[in-house]
Amino acid sequence: MQYWLMKTEPDECSIDDFAKTPAAVIRWDGVRNYQARNFMQEMHIGDEVFIYHSSCAKIGVAGLVRVVRAAYPDPTQFDSASTYFDSKSQPDKPRWVAVDLQYIRRFTEVIPLAAIKTMPAFTDHPLVAKGNRLSVVPISSEQREALNQRANRHKEDDV
Repeated sequence: MQYWLMKTEPDECSIDDFAKTPAAVIRWDGVRNYQARNFMQEMHIGDEVFIYHSSCAKIGVAGLVRVVRAAYPDPTQFDSASTYFDSKSQPDKPRWVAVDLQYIRRFTEVIPLAAIKTMPAFTDHPLVAKGNRLSVVPISSEQREALNQRANRHKEDDV
């Protein structure tokens, strides 16, 4: 199993969207960065994905989902009415991929970037690097554990 972090603006797709109907599957599409696309192509069914909210009031890791369908051609690249349309993509030679994700849990409290920067496991991670705009990045099992410990600490505080 691999672990990932995917950035999103909550008004486009948030952990709350996943939580509304936990059994539902949400297609993660519209990624138009080659490195992020390459990471998505490495995803496997069962991989865990931390959802990171950006460009909002509470920036940080908000919850956890899992990959339920591995990378496949992103249908928005062929839809001329979509903001993600790519005229250079062809059905026989797609440039972009999507993955399907399903809800695992929402964290009681968003884990802010400032807190993540203090975690030793994230010292050299691209998420904490200045200027990183990559929307999909792998995380290690140590980084996964650090995020889960932080999320669980807040969960226990609420009990």
